[in-house]
Amino acid sequence: MVPTNLPRSLDRTVNCELLVAGGGVAGVATAYEALQAGRTVCLTELTDWVGGQLTSQGTSALDEAKKQRALLFYSRGYNDLRQRIERKYGKLNPGECWVSVSCFLPNDAEQILTEMLQDAAKKGKGTLQWFPSTVIKSLDVSADGKLIQAAIAIQHRPALGTPPLNTEPLSQTIEDAYRYQDSPRLTKQIIRFVPRGERWIVVDATETGELIALADVPYRVGLDPRTYLNPSSPTETGDPYCLQGFTYTFAMEQTATEQPQQKPPFYEQYEPYYGYDADYRKADFNFVFTYRRIWSPKPGPRIKAGPLTVTAPTPGDISMQNWVWGNDYRPGTAADNLIYSRDQLQQTGQLSPGNWMGGLRTDALRKGEELALGYYYWLAAGTTDSQLGAGFKKPAPNHRLLTGFDAPMGTAHGLSKYPYMREGRRLIGRSSTGYPNGFSVNEIDVSRADYRQEYYRNLPASLYRSLWIALAGLETGKVIVNDISPEQVTRRSRSTIYPDSVGISQYAIDFHPCMQDSPPERSGNIERPGVRQAHGQSYPGQIPLRAMIPQRLDNLLVASKSIATSFVAAAAYRVHSFEWSVGVAAGTTADFVLSQGIYPYQLVDDRSGTTPKLQTLQKRLNQNGNPTAFPNTSIFNEKWEDWRVW
Repeated sequence: MVPTNLPRSLDRTVNCELLVAGGGVAGVATAYEALQAGRTVCLTELTDWVGGQLTSQGTSALDEAKKQRALLFYSRGYNDLRQRIERKYGKLNPGECWVSVSCFLPNDAEQILTEMLQDAAKKGKGTLQWFPSTVIKSLDVSADGKLIQAAIAIQHRPALGTPPLNTEPLSQTIEDAYRYQDSPRLTKQIIRFVPRGERWIVVDATETGELIALADVPYRVGLDPRTYLNPSSPTETGDPYCLQGFTYTFAMEQTATEQPQQKPPFYEQYEPYYGYDADYRKADFNFVFTYRRIWSPKPGPRIKAGPLTVTAPTPGDISMQNWVWGNDYRPGTAADNLIYSRDQLQQTGQLSPGNWMGGLRTDALRKGEELALGYYYWLAAGTTDSQLGAGFKKPAPNHRLLTGFDAPMGTAHGLSKYPYMREGRRLIGRSSTGYPNGFSVNEIDVSRADYRQEYYRNLPASLYRSLWIALAGLETGKVIVNDISPEQVTRRSRSTIYPDSVGISQYAIDFHPCMQDSPPERSGNIERPGVRQAHGQSYPGQIPLRAMIPQRLDNLLVASKSIATSFVAAAAYRVHSFEWSVGVAAGTTADFVLSQGIYPYQLVDDRSGTTPKLQTLQKRLNQNGNPTAFPNTSIFNEKWEDWRVW
């Protein structure tokens, strides 16, 4: 059925076996596996680059857990990516950064990922239909609400006589990108995606969970209510407006001579926020510059930078900036949050047919952009410090902001094309045995926290007891039957093991909390108290298929940071290798169910969590070099001390 509410006729109809919305790391990995399986993949992306975190968001420093990296225990495509980075530069870490073992240029990563997709299509004889600068505007859902039958998208390009895309920051064009009508700036094509054959699979690989919001399936956003499953939450009721901060990254180059520094007209608004760190030892420019240095053609001698010894920055070195008290923008109230809650979407009319505008607050994007540009000026010319006060910050004028379409970020303004997103909307999976309110991976499923700390002992007695029953592992039955007190329970020392696991993930439970008051850059503002309570180590975890399957819709899979996790668990399920693994799971699952003539939910049994067909899928994933469990994963293996993140 062709929609009737369009302002004009369709420009194109495109047939797909997989429609993948979002060309970030998860979207690329989904396409990479589906193409090798010979599928026809339509891949849409708001920006004009594939790669998300690695490219358009500028976070080109691989966040990895120590032992997993030592064993290279990753999905085959992620290992392929790492190998290609090393071949490109002759070494894995051309930036000599210290946040990671691999920091590199975002524009180079985009070229590498594009080549990987081309090679995957050639190897598997699949077909990739790539739609850059394209957004999903509406979904055509069947009368029974179970199937996405079509999707309407808008692709834009510069209007005749106007500058190239990426001339302006995203906040200046994003609303235009979601409107059907041509504008003085953008010319639009209206595209209708439909199944190629009797059925297809649609994959939400967007950075913020756009499709799950547009389809209005159950999801959460922000802080969860405190329960025994998520005992570190700082709120009993939840808070949909406190999400992790987002960051517009940028690249700056060290120069041999002082450079003129142009003070932004909005600098004073954000100056009270900027600072190095509460630890005075880190109040060192070289410490911050080398943290995410992504290019160093001629590394200098070893020098002391704060508490570390690093190779000295030299002219020509390029650093990507992603710093908590710098370009992290951290709104946390209903007046300034970036990702609209469902209530806000209803209030703004975005859930009405044809009115979807991306679900983001444009003004928050604008302020994040301004904060980032002001942070560059602060690094080069500023003398204040919000964390340490006067006397610590010294100017560093021998630097320039890298701008231009051939610069690392590929933009005329120098900022990343899209902000680095640490958190989006989080799916609530289908109800099943043990999950009456909908499936989710929770804090206690992965956290290594010491739950005997005073904070947890002060929880209500019933909650504290339920927490320890859930942590008892193989002793759970005995604890319940014998009414054993929490103090006598031996805690399991591993993550939850899922019979429907289709991927793996491990990283620290890592927070960049929202600020307490609005606006977030206000002088004297503080982080929302209590959000960092769960910050710390995690066990090697798994990606259950149930976390990727929404309620109601049978042919939609989620393959991004928007899988069904709690706020705390999501802080660990968000880095590059996780996104690749969940994308692999989506691409392989989609190919499998299309071959079987079934839908993803039919792979999971309500009681056991698995089925013979799911076991066949898991076998295929593992045979293809895409692990679904870490080595020696077993309910009897409690020896995971070596698997610490750092």
